[in-house]
Amino acid sequence: MTDAEAIRLHGWALVLGASSGFGEATSLALARAGMNIFGVHLDRKATQPNVERIVGQIRALGRDARFFNINAADAAKRAEVAAEMQRLLEERGEVGTVRILLHSLAFGTLKLYVAEPMKDAVSQAQMDMTLDVMAHSLVYWTQEVVGRGLMGRGGRIYAMTSSGGARVLPHYGPVSAAKAALESHIRQLASELAPRGITANSIRAGVTDTPALQKIPGHDDIKAEAHRRN
Repeated sequence: MTDAEAIRLHGWALVLGASSGFGEATSLALARAGMNIFGVHLDRKATQPNVERIVGQIRALGRDARFFNINAADAAKRAEVAAEMQRLLEERGEVGTVRILLHSLAFGTLKLYVAEPMKDAVSQAQMDMTLDVMAHSLVYWTQEVVGRGLMGRGGRIYAMTSSGGARVLPHYGPVSAAKAALESHIRQLASELAPRGITANSIRAGVTDTPALQKIPGHDDIKAEAHRRN
């Protein structure tokens, strides 16, 4: 594709997990295509300069970037961000212009279900947190965006999944469960949102060298196997 044939987009995208990996790459790509970006991320002081770099790159393209450093699974914070998005879009006369919602949250436990000693196994709180962040939050963010009228007909919802949702990988149990749930949520959302003209799809990008992958024990072996199979 030449520059003259480059895809041109407009409106806003909401990217959950906007400060690294697929979320960062998508935010920048959509900004280059013409979109403004709402970014949700969870970063400490040490990684905040990277967030500022991403925001700076988006704005250097002539796009608007509004990033929120929160826990995306926190109901109160989610409502605050959605209300701020609504306020901004109403002020600008742009309600209904959130064209894309990308769920790319990778924050969960990698503990075993059965460990020796058992006290080192995944706890209920850790399992619940992983499912809330990496799966259930998609539903609740969709409710906010669609319920407030921020996304209308023609909207696109995407969620990043992985083959781990249907395979057994060492230390991947809670995340695997979250990915399976995420895909189920996408199917249900696709059905319920179809009458509104909004689509929902999951994306399985394959093994990609992101910060999230590097946290998985044996990630070098996972990459080597992906190279072998491809």
